[in-house]
Formats: sequence, C-alpha cells, structure tokens
Amino acid sequence: MIIFPAIDIKDGNCVRLVKGDFGTAQKVADDYLETAKSFENAGAEWIHMVDLDGAAAGRPVNKNIYIDVAKNTNLKVEVGGGIRNMQTVAEYLDLGVTRVILGSAALKDPDFVTEAVAGFGPEKIVVGIDSMNRMVATEGWMEASDVNYIDLALKMTEAGVKYFIFTDISRDGTLTGVNREQLKDLADALGDKGNIVASGGVKTMEDIRACKEMGLYGTICGKSIYAGTLDLKEAIDYAKEED
Repeated sequence: MIIFPAIDIKDGNCVRLVKGDFGTAQKVADDYLETAKSFENAGAEWIHMVDLDGAAAGRPVNKNIYIDVAKNTNLKVEVGGGIRNMQTVAEYLDLGVTRVILGSAALKDPDFVTEAVAGFGPEKIVVGIDSMNRMVATEGWMEASDVNYIDLALKMTEAGVKYFIFTDISRDGTLTGVNREQLKDLADALGDKGNIVASGGVKTMEDIRACKEMGLYGTICGKSIYAGTLDLKEAIDYAKEED
C-alpha cells in the first residue's frame, strides 16, 4: 500500500481545513518545499497536493508550487483542484506532475474524464470522489449532489478510470478515523475494477492498518502528520511490508 503525505495550498500557504470549510484554514508548515523534502526523507515516494484556491476558482491558481516540488524532489506528485480541461491536464503532466486528480469534472463533465483517460492513459488520471452522507459533493465541496458515491465510481470505471480517491468530507481534517464502512462498501462494489485511496480522518497507525487490511491501494495522510498523531516513516514502512 502507498502512503500519500499531503500538502494543501491556499493563498500560497500550506494549510489544513476541517471538513472542507475554507474558514477553518490553518497554516501547518512554513515552507512547502522543505515539507515535501521532509516527506521524501521519511521514505515517501508520492505526495498528494491540492490547489484549494484552484478548486474554488475552477482553474489552477498555485501551479508553480506543484511544479517546483516535482522538479526539486524525487517525489511523484499527484495534484488536484481546478483541473477542468485537457490543456490543464497536459500542462501539469508536461511539467513533471505524475498524476492529476479530476474531481468536480467527474460528475459535471464525464466526457472530459473519458477523453483524459484515453488521451493520457489510466495511470495518469485519478478521480477524486468526495462524499457527504454517501452523496458526491463538488466545486471544492461547496456544492452537494444527489449522486451516490458508489454509482459515480462505477460509472467512471466504464470511462476507463482505474484510480480513485475517496474522501468522507465529514471526517476530513478531524482526526476521527477513516470511514471504514464506506471504504469497504466501495471496495466491494469496485472489486478489481479500481484502486482505492482512502482520504479523510486518518489519525493513527490503526487507520493505516485498517486500510491495508481492506486491500486498499493507498492512504492519504495530512493533518495526522502535522499534528504528530502519526509517524510518517512508521506508516510508510508498515505499508510497504509484504502481507
């Protein structure tokens, strides 16, 4: 299993939110590049980065930060937030980002997702499914929908998507533990059709163990690292262990 340490960017700063509420933004690190390098030193191979300003604006806002990390570390960078067209996908990938996250577009413009997977390959595209009470939320979690998260995931597999990030918004940034029930339901529904990354609520090694036992592809760790409730190196070493 892969551990994805996370950096969310708002107004150029490394922040964490609680339940996606921009009003709760709290600065958690002084320097994004030094933070990324600390993740690399702990053994991380990937980093999960979100352009919060971009998610709200519907277009990339902090692109230079993600490119800087891609160029000045050996980390594989996955980026989400405000990616709404093929040109933006191409720009990110051409500039060194390994994988782009399509969130709102999966619900609002599924043809774009299909085109992106066909054009760049399933290894380069991950769909972020953000759920509140099992229903998908979009536009930086500011808009609710009446689409069930599992239904969207299954639809996306038909578009060729192989990688999914599932976030339970009610747990994101709360350190209350991952939503094991909804993760298991999604894993059972997808079977071998998709690789699931858990996001939202990770607090301790107990969450990492739970995700690995479910056979998930990865787990995103953000606030738990900054708050010191999870040792990143320990999590990475455990995740890499053979079953």
